[in-house]
Amino acid sequence: MTRLPFALRCLSYAAGNLVLAFLILPILAVVPASFNRSSFIRLPPERYAMRWYESFVNDSEWVTTLVTSLKVGVLATIVAVIIGTMAAIGLQAMQRRWRILMSALLLAPLIVPVIVTAVAIYRTAIEFKLSGTLGALVASQALLALPIVVINVGISLRALDPSWLRAAAGLGAGPLRIFFTVTLPNIVPGMIGGTAFAFLSSFDEVIVASFISGLQNKTLPVKMWEAMRLEFTPIVAVASVFMILVAVTLFVTARLSGTKQPGEAR
Repeated sequence: MTRLPFALRCLSYAAGNLVLAFLILPILAVVPASFNRSSFIRLPPERYAMRWYESFVNDSEWVTTLVTSLKVGVLATIVAVIIGTMAAIGLQAMQRRWRILMSALLLAPLIVPVIVTAVAIYRTAIEFKLSGTLGALVASQALLALPIVVINVGISLRALDPSWLRAAAGLGAGPLRIFFTVTLPNIVPGMIGGTAFAFLSSFDEVIVASFISGLQNKTLPVKMWEAMRLEFTPIVAVASVFMILVAVTLFVTARLSGTKQPGEAR
């Protein structure tokens, strides 16, 4: 493979770094914004203070919404990983035409506009008198996270050599033993990646949550949206910092676990 000239490589690296800076710096701007002493967001802050962090921690509503978001994220992720892993394994065993049809159904939440999904889920929740309940919120977030798990686990399954399964069966292993000794160890990276992305999808989702959450189970993104509509103070930036910390923690954990991102070579 012909290597690019040194000057061209430097130019491509510089262009790539500029694109990354354009995408990341506006997000990281909320960090200094959260240390504003005044009631308005200024960049850079005229005076730095922990005032809004103290307000966030001492405000029971903000803390409750953060806890609710974490709770919903964990529960929705557990549901999505269990169902998504079984669905991905089932898809691998299907004939091609049925696999295409079922894949389209499972991936529909990624294709259909979120607002359409939100209206459909809201109408269903009302029909079953579940609107505003934690169960409905968890189920709706799990539905949105399900395609992410299916995609990640599916990538790991495609890298699994079918001859290993046949060899295990030929040695007398039953379906359950084959799953736990051959299939599961090889799809763990996909499950970890699916877990991380599913949690982030559930943790920071706002459109469906605004329809389903109600007053008792309001999530942090919904609370942030309401605060921005009424009074845009640096406390919203504080909430954003907490969300960034959760995302960075999950990303680092996934990388340390040896998880490959979708489309990345194994």
